[in-house]
Amino acid sequence: MASKLLLIIVFIFDLIAFALAVAAEQRRSSAQIITDSTKTYTYCVYDSDIATGFGVGSFLFLMASQALIMVASSCFCCGKALNPGGTRACAVLLFITCWLTFLIAEICLLAGSVRNAYHTKYRGIFGGQDPSCQTLRKGVFGAGAAFIVFTGILSELYYVSYSKAKDGFNAPYPKETGVGMAPYR
Repeated sequence: MASKLLLIIVFIFDLIAFALAVAAEQRRSSAQIITDSTKTYTYCVYDSDIATGFGVGSFLFLMASQALIMVASSCFCCGKALNPGGTRACAVLLFITCWLTFLIAEICLLAGSVRNAYHTKYRGIFGGQDPSCQTLRKGVFGAGAAFIVFTGILSELYYVSYSKAKDGFNAPYPKETGVGMAPYR
């Protein structure tokens, strides 16, 4: 039976990760080109860098959520074998897609956080070309938030399917520890 407490904790972690990713998308850094007081050069001035912190927080909450599910299910590869059937096949498929969406979400969050923290230090000479005030493209944290939702749904479905495959099948007869030799007497 799937642990309801674990599912609730994972849901809360995924919800926090999603909220932080949306907040990071809304608070991305922006920049302005400013001319110095002597009017000899221009430079970039960036506003608050809080989106980087939100992105890293979202990254960590999603990682904790995934770690909880994988520890509870013995990462699918350790522990006793699952019973054959449709639930095992479903658990395998959900395990693979869960990890795929998790990796995409983590890459978006990490890349967005790193890129948002990068501020150009170049100056443009007055009368020449203005400096390039590079900022994070719109939608990187938003894509991370979308994949957080997919990861949350798939990981919880995986855990439920894994639990059913682990506990749901009972053999019609008890299993022996040795090789049965009775028919060969």
